[in-house]
Amino acid sequence: MSPLVSKALRVLGRVAYATLIGVAFLATAYVSFSLFVRSSAAPAPDLTGLSREDSAHLLSDYGLEIKVAEGTGRYDPQVPTGRVLAQHPGPHTLVKRGSVVQVTLSLGPQRLAVPDLAGRSIQAAQVALAVEGLAVGRVLNVFSPGAEAGTVVAQRPAPGAAVAAATPVELLVAAASSAPAYLMPDLVYRDYEQVRSFFDAHGFRFGSVKFEPYEGVGAGVILRQFPLAGHPVARADAISLVVATTAVSASR
Repeated sequence: MSPLVSKALRVLGRVAYATLIGVAFLATAYVSFSLFVRSSAAPAPDLTGLSREDSAHLLSDYGLEIKVAEGTGRYDPQVPTGRVLAQHPGPHTLVKRGSVVQVTLSLGPQRLAVPDLAGRSIQAAQVALAVEGLAVGRVLNVFSPGAEAGTVVAQRPAPGAAVAAATPVELLVAAASSAPAYLMPDLVYRDYEQVRSFFDAHGFRFGSVKFEPYEGVGAGVILRQFPLAGHPVARADAISLVVATTAVSASR
């Protein structure tokens, strides 16, 4: 082998050796750096459902810090108020020690204020409840002197009450005015002519009036009545009486 070839081979051998040493160095450096990075990182714990204080303690054990996302709380019917609803980075994500985990706290179930529906029509009340995210519950008609028929006179829950979304609100609605009703007095053993004169003068209507003999009771004394004493009666209702007589039964 010529001296020139031998020298060339020695140069190539040195280059190959240097290259091998360089590759080995780079591989070792990469592995060392990777191990360093991993040794300074930790998986973020799952904070869902924990209080702010408990979350801070748990993160501290992992070498992490907590930050509450301001103004980003969300209503949630399942997660109580003040508990963690979401976090970033997410659970089990690898994060460097000393990093900050941002959490969003639950505002709990959404609470809505019941509007005041007094004096509104039933249609307007339904619209107002729908706008507020509430529902119409039972609707009952009641007689309410001075209230316009078809308007709300009372409600439950009361105005201003804080309730959950979609809560039904019960309504009492004024019914159309009806004829005034009176309490039927006890007419038994009273004089028929006086009773009749009084009721005729006040616009009441008589229906069947029968006369029948009754031992021991004077003529003209009322024996039975309908409606009975204590029952409501209107001027348009027919009042029926049975009156004592000493003569043969007759009808008037």
